[in-house]
Amino acid sequence: MSEPILNEISHRRTNPLGGSHVLVSPHRNQRPWQGMQEEPSKTDLPEYDPSCYLCPGNKRAQGQLNPKFERTFVFVNDYSAVKEDQPEYHPEEVEDDSGLFHVEAVTGKCYVICFAPSHNLTLADMSPAQIVPIIETWTNIYKLHLSPESPLTEAANALTIPGLGQDDITKPKAQYRYMQIFENKGTTMGCSNPHPHGQIWTTTSLPEEPATEMQNLQKYRQEKGTHMLVEYAVKEIEKQERVVFENRSFVAVVPFWAVWPFEIMIVSKEHKRALVDFDGTEREELAEAMAEITRRYDNLFETQFPYSMGLHQAPLEGPEEEIECCHFHIHFYPPLLRSASVRKFQVGYEMLAESQRDITPEQAAERLRQCGGELYRKKLEPGN
Repeated sequence: MSEPILNEISHRRTNPLGGSHVLVSPHRNQRPWQGMQEEPSKTDLPEYDPSCYLCPGNKRAQGQLNPKFERTFVFVNDYSAVKEDQPEYHPEEVEDDSGLFHVEAVTGKCYVICFAPSHNLTLADMSPAQIVPIIETWTNIYKLHLSPESPLTEAANALTIPGLGQDDITKPKAQYRYMQIFENKGTTMGCSNPHPHGQIWTTTSLPEEPATEMQNLQKYRQEKGTHMLVEYAVKEIEKQERVVFENRSFVAVVPFWAVWPFEIMIVSKEHKRALVDFDGTEREELAEAMAEITRRYDNLFETQFPYSMGLHQAPLEGPEEEIECCHFHIHFYPPLLRSASVRKFQVGYEMLAESQRDITPEQAAERLRQCGGELYRKKLEPGN
């Protein structure tokens, strides 16, 4: 168990997954706050908004018409960060041998996924059964982009899940290296549309965060002969002090090295490389873990709790050694600190030196454990 004195003194924790550190200063949570306060998230959204670009049957910003979808709906992002087609760029034509101005072209394909037809149905409002189709959609998109040479192809081909049911979602024009699946919830996190949705970006490049994690996972496996996150899950379950929720297949913890106040990592207990490794029961249990965490978030400050959430898993293409060391997990990075209106800012020391947090991960986990049960706003509905 963590020593009680760590709830009182400043100390530094190591993140073996990210290869970084975090300064923990629990006494700072008592300081008076006269700075910026966010507006609490509104919860009075309608089920359908005729002006929403993402609702069924509505026109999007560039004129495309959404079908009257009844489950998840996927489309290629109208404002993609990367595109499949662009003018060619040849860096070898640039005359500079200092290595100080390296540039490489990046192509890819970006998608938007509407989680459900309802304009006001967030993950926290959904039952696990309603979240399963989202996980199936993620899995189908991942499979569609997976390299035929990947060690994951056998597992992908053995999948028995409903297809996308959309003829307009086709194989990419090129083989991409990595796929990042994520959700930004709330205006605080830069979400431009309140209709619950996520995004998928695929790129020819391997992004920094997953690349760093893969390097550390691979190094740990080479040195210890075991998978880092399998061992980490076992240790956290033994200690229980940072566990918020667990079922047969997954454990959700406030990581020992968490940076954000109520950060969560959902980790598969067994070594699973990517979405295509899960069977039907495991997809249901992943949905259960996601429902539990997002509901507890909303219950904590009785608000639509903002966060950025993303999946880390094996790349779409890569050598077998790299792919085999990967371990599926989900990061939740929420900014709220003291209330629905006071957030944590990663500025100053955090930007120029290293990450810092006030409340300890153990204290955060204890508060989230106490927030289970029915979603707070359901109790506010007429008749309750």
